[in-house]
Amino acid sequence: MTKRIKLSSAVTVLSAADPVRVFQNFASLDIISKGRAEIIAGRGSFIEAYPLFGFSLHNYDELFVEKLDLLLQIRENEVLTWKGKFRPALDNVEAIYPRPVQSPLPIWLGVGGTPQSFARAGSLGLPLMVAVIGGETRRFRPLIDLYRQAGKEAGFTPEQLKVGLHSLGYVAETTQQAKDEFYPGYAEVFTRIGKERGLPQVTRQQFEAQARGHSVKPVGWTRRNC
Repeated sequence: MTKRIKLSSAVTVLSAADPVRVFQNFASLDIISKGRAEIIAGRGSFIEAYPLFGFSLHNYDELFVEKLDLLLQIRENEVLTWKGKFRPALDNVEAIYPRPVQSPLPIWLGVGGTPQSFARAGSLGLPLMVAVIGGETRRFRPLIDLYRQAGKEAGFTPEQLKVGLHSLGYVAETTQQAKDEFYPGYAEVFTRIGKERGLPQVTRQQFEAQARGHSVKPVGWTRRNC
């Protein structure tokens, strides 16, 4: 039933956003949806948002760490004093409203393929959302193990360390039909993005190898994520 569907973004690019506004927007959505909103906070796979909003890529990691800290503190405290490097300080602020229906409002950490990102999610005890954009899904297993180990060492239970996975896919009557219909759009999009990043053109051979589950030559895809 649609009234049970969770509502979230694919990823909220927190590094280029204001945590106060992000929280207010999702709290409003949570109220409207009667407690079905979730935040997936990440750094995204594209870097265009940084210069667009006046941020430097030299502060790539610092921006995310600071803004995630503020977002988590807003979630836990209705009255907040906070000071950081990249936004104005908050001094005994009581007006971060509305407050969501859910307490706490779910905040997932959206990650790509960086080990530090998986370990960070585990050490914070945040649920993990893995974005599989290129390559084989199974290669993420060691990183998920790293997440769970970091969470265990930080004192979190297995039940607290939830894992979700986003992956490209297509469904048709047969596997061959699905591949034939999906490949043209897949190749066009990833080749276009690859040109922006100096990566080679996507080939049918690479696509077929990934579809079989063992790649002879991985599709080039470099991701900077949280």
